[in-house]
Amino acid sequence: MTHASFSEENNKAFSIFGGSVIETSLSFHLLSKDIDLSAKELNRRLSQVSNVESSCAEDGMRLGLHKVVRVSPKTNSSAPAVVCGAFRAIFGAIAIDTGKSDDAGNIFWTLHGGDLGVALAL
Repeated sequence: MTHASFSEENNKAFSIFGGSVIETSLSFHLLSKDIDLSAKELNRRLSQVSNVESSCAEDGMRLGLHKVVRVSPKTNSSAPAVVCGAFRAIFGAIAIDTGKSDDAGNIFWTLHGGDLGVALAL
């Protein structure tokens, strides 16, 4: 896994796609449970899961992504933005490899724990 600070050939596109996969999966999950969920509440919950400083980075750290992402010598591989980008990139790569964003979303829920703000300890 490569951060943009290390090389022009990096996982940034996978990170962007993975973030969209996570948000789509979360939206589907929440609206399936409560079709009357307000747009404001949906957006609040999406922000909670995709927050770089909390949930996203915590999930990535739990997986040990800070130990495997390649960064430049001047970049901290444990920085929340780096770890969160790597975490999101995984789900983009899974969706591409399987040809199904649902598969990536299901794996996200397995890793995240199925509840907002509660990530499983690995």
